[in-house]
Amino acid sequence: MAEAVIQVRSVCKDFSLPHVRQRTLKSRAIHVFRKRREVEVQHALRDIDFDVERGEFLGVVGRNGSGKSTLLKILAGIYKPTSGRTATSGRLVPFIELGVGFNPELTGRQNIYLNGALLGFSKAEVDEMYDDIVSFAELEGYMDQKLKFYSSGMQVRIAFSVATRARADVLLIDEVLAVGDEAFQRKCFEHFHALKKRGTTIVFVTHNMSAVRQFCDRALLIEDSRIVAEGDADDIATQYTQLFTPTAHTAQSPAAPEPEEAAKDRWGEGGAHYTSVIAPQAVTTEDDIVIELEAAADSDIDEAVFGLLISNSSGTVVLGTDSLLRKTRCGGLQASQRVRAQWSVPNVLSDGLHYVDVSIIDDGGTVHDYWKDAASFTVVKDEKSPYAMTPDTTFTFERLNGESGALSPSGSDGSAQSRSDDATV
Repeated sequence: MAEAVIQVRSVCKDFSLPHVRQRTLKSRAIHVFRKRREVEVQHALRDIDFDVERGEFLGVVGRNGSGKSTLLKILAGIYKPTSGRTATSGRLVPFIELGVGFNPELTGRQNIYLNGALLGFSKAEVDEMYDDIVSFAELEGYMDQKLKFYSSGMQVRIAFSVATRARADVLLIDEVLAVGDEAFQRKCFEHFHALKKRGTTIVFVTHNMSAVRQFCDRALLIEDSRIVAEGDADDIATQYTQLFTPTAHTAQSPAAPEPEEAAKDRWGEGGAHYTSVIAPQAVTTEDDIVIELEAAADSDIDEAVFGLLISNSSGTVVLGTDSLLRKTRCGGLQASQRVRAQWSVPNVLSDGLHYVDVSIIDDGGTVHDYWKDAASFTVVKDEKSPYAMTPDTTFTFERLNGESGALSPSGSDGSAQSRSDDATV
């Protein structure tokens, strides 16, 4: 049995929400007998049970207000559970409120030493790691400037860079890292990958299902303050998108799909929907995979993100991306607006049938339209493989006598060819 470094047993968390603010002694006297009626109890978490094994990268997903961040703060010791218990083995470092304890009147250099002290480092230890901290944050020219003149992104960079030096066995990561730019986020995740290889346990709260599929070994789905699903990261990511039920598809524009079509393989909150998804019938080795899309907006959307998922006939996801990851900001959509888009993918896929899922999501994580198996196409290649991809490859070799050659995977007759007359493989 693998060792559990985090154990959560029957954890509940309630918050009391007063509806009348009592500012004076008179108001307190008047409302003394109405206190019970003026306080609402919010059940943020109910009966939460799970374990996290050593070295595991666990994703925690759910809609806004479901209780994800509350759970992370209980694990970090920021909140105490109303009932239940948690147990953590090893040193735990939360990446929840980056920059807590920073002083805006101090310079960047002084704040590094201040935050390092809060993390338990001595001055000598911070001296030793100072250059690496500044280099990681890429703020070499700003260390003697007061923190109050830093942009929010610069403050996050320096806070994260200091926090990464903490000696951690368990990391708790909230989506606070999403405020950084793309290059900084990539650096963060590269750091997390390195920690994972060293056996660091990571609990990751996010709305980004691409990140869940890419990084997480396992995931939890929280809905209405309870864990409603737990298991494979890809399955949980799909279930998360299905939380956005297909209510809005039935009564929007005339081009919206029929209810019976939406119920099984299509869901979302509406706001926008695909009217057409067209993939080529067959794709040969030389062709790119081109998928044509048309969509319509049913209401205004601030920032639309278009997603693509390709899976093979066995159900294995072989490609997943979206317009934001591809550095293409589509901007907002206005009600009744129609748009056209195109995905073009180099054909590195293996021979066989493939399916296309498409989605329209906004930058807040709301799924407006998710269409599973919206289209399909067949890849036709001479090279057969049991694996998901067969990119064009070249094999080079050199004999001990100095003769060399190269093998191409596809000769004119479909067989491997060599540049060396006496080469054998």
